[in-house]
Amino acid sequence: MRQLILLDSALADFTSILDYITRQSGNLAIGRAFVDRLRIQREKLASLPGTLGRSRPELRPDIRSFAFKGYVIFFRYQGDRFEVVNVLEGHRDIIAYFRDGSE
Repeated sequence: MRQLILLDSALADFTSILDYITRQSGNLAIGRAFVDRLRIQREKLASLPGTLGRSRPELRPDIRSFAFKGYVIFFRYQGDRFEVVNVLEGHRDIIAYFRDGSE
């Protein structure tokens, strides 16, 4: 299994997602449950062999993405590491987000 690394940008995204889901639902347990499902998915992606996700050269040459429950997990392979770069809502202008300097 590759070593799973969360960049600071991804950690901030998970915090924002928890805050948003909790605010919208009015329930911290619902927010935590959703973030847990995202966490399980990122761990699953890191554990699977091969190259997964969709290549995203329009964002950066090394970035890949995987859609999950209305969000998109952006990651890259760095040797034996699986680095989660960002987790963003799928409806966002993702090209503009990366162009404006995520990470």
